[in-house]
Amino acid sequence: MRGTMKKGKLFIVPTPIGNLGDMTFRSVETLKKVAIIGAEDTRTSAPLLKHFAISAPMFSYHKFNERSRVEKVLEHLKNGEDVAIISDAGTPGISDPAAILVQAVLQADFVVETLPGASALLPALVSSGLNCDRFFFAGFLPEKESEREKLLSNIGNLPDSLVFYEAPHRIFKTCQILLESLGNRRVVLAREISKLHETFYRSSLKEILLQPEMIMLKGEFVIILEGAAEKEYSDQEIIELLKKALSEGKTKKTAAGMLAREIGVNKNRIYDLALKLENN
Repeated sequence: MRGTMKKGKLFIVPTPIGNLGDMTFRSVETLKKVAIIGAEDTRTSAPLLKHFAISAPMFSYHKFNERSRVEKVLEHLKNGEDVAIISDAGTPGISDPAAILVQAVLQADFVVETLPGASALLPALVSSGLNCDRFFFAGFLPEKESEREKLLSNIGNLPDSLVFYEAPHRIFKTCQILLESLGNRRVVLAREISKLHETFYRSSLKEILLQPEMIMLKGEFVIILEGAAEKEYSDQEIIELLKKALSEGKTKKTAAGMLAREIGVNKNRIYDLALKLENN
């Protein structure tokens, strides 16, 4: 009886975003053992592979040829060969190509293994001094105005920190868009994470736009924006919302629970107001 051929595995491997010391032992070992490596830019990745004595051949894998490279990767996997994907810096799939490939590989019933490693997102967030318990990562803002407005409308009222990536030539334009859409908030601009000139600018959107000279426009940026402040609701505002909920047939208890979730006000306070409304 013939044995079953070993199935290849796709490895998603993070690479340093500025400091070569952030390359993990596991990442190096993985890149040394795979049959082939898909790189966002083979010219950029060549010095990295040379530094760590990695000799696996490379092929280009970027946003302009991502779909056409899927079959190439699947063919290697079907032949029992492991494949690795790397980006110019950081973790592939996070504002970098890889998502389409991961989906196709999983649909073809192959294993995808993503290694932990370098990313600008978490170091910037943790060092920002803003809320790290919950956050929403939005990556780069959409270029189309309609898509951008829809995104900001959906996340604008979140109390969680909002995290964006941005290029230096667009940083002030993005701050202007955020100010106009979400209002003035505390913001931290993290520049050149892990590199020699890592810098954090802690201010507000309005102050940054009034003093653009304070920002050095060089390197990649992470924007960490303060979440929305909870709105203060008066008793009368809550009563009006209660009236609407009760008129729809909801019980006082159900209405109080629903509103507590929707507007972030203590459930007991809402229920007490419902009782007063009933007694009037």
